[in-house]
Amino acid sequence: MRPPLPPFTRESAIEKVRLAEDGWNGRDPAKVALAYTSDSNWRNRAEFPHGRKEIEEFLTRKWAKELNYRLIKELWAFDGNRIAVRYAYEYHDDSGNWFRAYGNENWEFDIDGYMAERHASINEHPIAEEDRKFRWLLGRRPDDHPGLSDLGL
Repeated sequence: MRPPLPPFTRESAIEKVRLAEDGWNGRDPAKVALAYTSDSNWRNRAEFPHGRKEIEEFLTRKWAKELNYRLIKELWAFDGNRIAVRYAYEYHDDSGNWFRAYGNENWEFDIDGYMAERHASINEHPIAEEDRKFRWLLGRRPDDHPGLSDLGL
């Protein structure tokens, strides 16, 4: 089991979102893939990973290109076993060009709290290094760091 479990309350949905954010900020593809069902389905831009192996491969490629990745997720809505989030992340490429990506995700969980469906819509744009807003040390976002709404994103 992977608590918190559905059906979600506002508090448990917020906790689930933060746990997902923390996992992705750890940038460990094998560990992150364990949050999904063995047959999880994703839509991420033009890629459609299926199952933990493909999710792990996708994340390995992603974080090899998106360097110094930092992510903030925020609960948008929830109902039963579904959660909708909005998020933003910043990273730079191997040439030192910085980007901020914005997205929305729809999640569906099985009864054991594993994510069975993840549908993501994402867009991004270049930013100057001095325009970065996510400046904590790599890893988990500190509890006192502003969230998306606080940052006006």
